[in-house]
Amino acid sequence: MTTLTPCLWFDTEAQEAANFYISVFPNSRITDVTHYGEAGPRPADMVLTVEFELDGHPFTALNGGPEFRFSEAVSFQIDCADQAEVDRYWEALTADGGQESMCGWLKDKYGLSWQVVPRRLVELLADPDPGRAQRAMAAMMGMRKIIVAEVEAAADAS
Repeated sequence: MTTLTPCLWFDTEAQEAANFYISVFPNSRITDVTHYGEAGPRPADMVLTVEFELDGHPFTALNGGPEFRFSEAVSFQIDCADQAEVDRYWEALTADGGQESMCGWLKDKYGLSWQVVPRRLVELLADPDPGRAQRAMAAMMGMRKIIVAEVEAAADAS
């Protein structure tokens, strides 16, 4: 079976970022670190790649240089069981320079985009009553971090 592994391009922060991400997600670990050699193009012994797992999902962090930056065109979605989990991920990923965006989206301190999504929001947006679903959508559109109780209250309003 083929494994898909996202490769995250950093300038020089691959090791730092991987350590940060494994501190945020449970069941996560560094699996390998490689270094540049004498052939370059970066200084010998500088970290080249960090292989890591986030809750069992493989990732690679690459110190490729300053040429490329993350954009909102790619994000990672976090399926959260409840508000406490939303709050925990939101606080951890916006800490130390992360930025809140709209509708449950944020950028971490490295500029990588995340969607912090409570399962209950997904349920409400798919509600068979189109009025409830639309009220939930309208509530979500006005939020930064998703507050489940507020989305539920909006969905239930008549």
